[in-house]
Amino acid sequence: MVDWLSPAEWDAVRLSLRVAFWATLVSLPLGIFVAHALARWRFPGRELLNVTVHLPLIMPPVVTGYLLLLAFGARGPVGGVLEAWFGMTFAFRWTGAALASGVMAFPFMVRAVRLSIEAVDPRLEQAAGTLGASRPWVFLTVTLPLILPGIIAGTVLSFAKAMGEFGATITFVSNIPGQTQTIPLAINLLLETPGGEVRAARLAALSIAIAAAALVLSELVSRRVARMARA
Repeated sequence: MVDWLSPAEWDAVRLSLRVAFWATLVSLPLGIFVAHALARWRFPGRELLNVTVHLPLIMPPVVTGYLLLLAFGARGPVGGVLEAWFGMTFAFRWTGAALASGVMAFPFMVRAVRLSIEAVDPRLEQAAGTLGASRPWVFLTVTLPLILPGIIAGTVLSFAKAMGEFGATITFVSNIPGQTQTIPLAINLLLETPGGEVRAARLAALSIAIAAAALVLSELVSRRVARMARA
């Protein structure tokens, strides 16, 4: 098993898991907030927010990576401030890969959670409000338990998308072995290397296995949560 993949390929696997984990974890609270805002609130700029959230789905990933490079690069308006004030660097770092993956996966998170919120009867939330509960408390005690399956589905979809992200990542952080080279980038490099097809196939098989395991786990957890909610 140890010899199944080379050390460089194991580095790509570990980096992919790290990038996908942090991309999903950091985007989860924001995804729930944005999904709730789009599902329940009416405010100026709502449609603009909806379009902005879903833009990564329809734009070429390379364009998304280029925009991230402009904004979060060392000379970018956001990246320059973060580097000068907090010492945070995204361009050509694994943190940039996590940022790019998170941006590309964010629409999947928001969509899954938003559909779950829209399926909740607003009268349940209104009833809790008439009993004196504040809006945050209504969300925590009424809405959140009902939308847990959607949150789980959105989390798994985001994780899988982050694991497989390629275009925005390679544009924003390049393909640096041990630093930014995730599984998709390693596969791309192996396919361009003479005799690398077999190693690329092994990495592809492993990525499929990880994605399938995540989906199975998500289904099991979602069913358990649904049974607990009905009980």
